[in-house]
Amino acid sequence: MVPHLTTALTGPLLDLELRFLNAMPTIEHWFRTQWLEHAVPFYASVDLRNSGFKLAPVDTNLFPGGFNNLNPDFLPLCVQAMQSAVEKICPEARGVLLIPENHTRNMFYLQNVAQLVTIIKQAGMRVRVGSLLPEITEATPIQLPNGATLTLEPLVRRGRRLGLEDFDPCVVLLNNDLSAGVPDILQNLEQAVFPPLSAGWYTRRKSQHFAAYDRVAGEFAKLLGIDPWLINPYFAVCNQVNFHERVGEACLAAQVDGVLQKMRVKYAEYGVKHDPFVIVKADAGTYGMGVMTVKDASEITGLNRKQRNKMAVVKEGMEVSDVLVQEGVYTFEHINDAVAEPVVYMVDHYVVGGFYRVHTTRGADENLNAPGMHFEPLAFESCCTLPNPDCAPDDTPNRFYAYGVVARLALLAASLEIEAAENP
Repeated sequence: MVPHLTTALTGPLLDLELRFLNAMPTIEHWFRTQWLEHAVPFYASVDLRNSGFKLAPVDTNLFPGGFNNLNPDFLPLCVQAMQSAVEKICPEARGVLLIPENHTRNMFYLQNVAQLVTIIKQAGMRVRVGSLLPEITEATPIQLPNGATLTLEPLVRRGRRLGLEDFDPCVVLLNNDLSAGVPDILQNLEQAVFPPLSAGWYTRRKSQHFAAYDRVAGEFAKLLGIDPWLINPYFAVCNQVNFHERVGEACLAAQVDGVLQKMRVKYAEYGVKHDPFVIVKADAGTYGMGVMTVKDASEITGLNRKQRNKMAVVKEGMEVSDVLVQEGVYTFEHINDAVAEPVVYMVDHYVVGGFYRVHTTRGADENLNAPGMHFEPLAFESCCTLPNPDCAPDDTPNRFYAYGVVARLALLAASLEIEAAENP
């Protein structure tokens, strides 16, 4: 279920990691029963933070855009998982129509789209890329920095089917998070659309995801006999906030204070010597926009104009009105002396790899999804050089297993979240 990967952490295994490793058969059986009851999201990526005393997800993306950052060694894992995902929803697998974001100038993102095309092709399916951009009126090849070519084509709708001029796909796969809403051309299709339109940021809320995660983490913690806080960040929400007009500041300050108070109790219980902090961020949207670190509620009422402007708008110029106050989780992982956090990628219910998001100018208590970040692919674990008579295959217990477990808990929470949105 979880590939044998190496992490940036060294030293003795943490108590939480040991508990997960020792309970592996119980954990895997529990996950299997969950996937019998709940439909797994098509794919996802989960941002994790590991502070040693706590390992928790801080964001779950249902339209992951970094497949190009995965180690090339992971391609066979991605292909196998993709076969499983598509066979479930389209057994005859006539073809997949991939619809990307409108970032035609973001070459890193387009390399992600090209990598998705490669994975789907190698999984034995025909795949074409249909663009929502009105200026794409004919097949348009784009040269990518890595030497590959990605061809964008204009979408064609016939009745309730979406395709291209000469392509009638079985499945529509979105790699577009619908921040600005659902275009008419995607409405009321008879084909299967994955992820479902209800998973788009025009309606999805992080607070709904973490409410679902709260339930999942509680059940899982009970199974293992651990404190759910060790894998679950506290959170609170403020609605009707307007940063420009300073509306909702009192609500935000009160919620910040409430989460910090709860954290102080836990820090005291576990002997944590660091200062608690929260992350205040837009309740919808991605790309690390509209995010700030706060250590005291007074910082909320003291925001200057520049800070308020930064918090007021996210992707596609959408105004922020719903705000999530989330327990901050320190990251104590470093790569070349720079702060790092793991991002785990999944297709179907399989972990297919991951990478570290690294930022040389950010601290262990800051958002790393910001300009200046770079990515370091995770590698497969090689505990020692074989052949070596003194080296047992399991000499180095797989630290990454715990990451795969927590990421899949977030994936299960996303499944519950989608179920709730599809069946209100």
